[in-house]
Amino acid sequence: MVAKSSSGTHVHDHHLAPKHLAVLKQRWADYQRRSGLKTTSQRELIVEIFLHCEAHVSIDDLLTQVRERSPRVGYATVYRTIKLLVAAGLAAPRQFGDGQTRYEVTGPEMSHHDHLICMQCGLILEFENNEIERLQELVAKRLGGFKIVQHKLELYGLCPKAQHLPSGSCPNEARAAKASAR
Repeated sequence: MVAKSSSGTHVHDHHLAPKHLAVLKQRWADYQRRSGLKTTSQRELIVEIFLHCEAHVSIDDLLTQVRERSPRVGYATVYRTIKLLVAAGLAAPRQFGDGQTRYEVTGPEMSHHDHLICMQCGLILEFENNEIERLQELVAKRLGGFKIVQHKLELYGLCPKAQHLPSGSCPNEARAAKASAR
């Protein structure tokens, strides 16, 4: 889901529409079939939980969520499943400058987005901005006639709380409070 701000920037949340979820699950099933992989209950649970993750997730975070439903699943199983999801084009590894790899759901059905990261609290916001996309195309053209085929834009900064602004709050805390109220 995407919420549009007054600046024309679209901020993402990670709720997949049921139709997108069904397409991703079908792509996973097709990948398993093409690759000759057996369907296992542990692997399917990991995939199900990953596709429902509302944020960028590390293997450790995913393992914690999986173990809430199946305590016997091991780290290696989660690791191998994430690698398969990457190979299937359903997960994208992301590095946000803290030395930890996180993964996000991806695929042709997913819209392109960029990231804004707080260097203190670790908040990661996804956004789309057509003006930024237009400017990137213009810069590429001016610097030698490049045609952009893919890119990643990551902006690093400090949230209002990390800046110690008067009454500055962290959007991450507000999101956590909203999630716990559900």
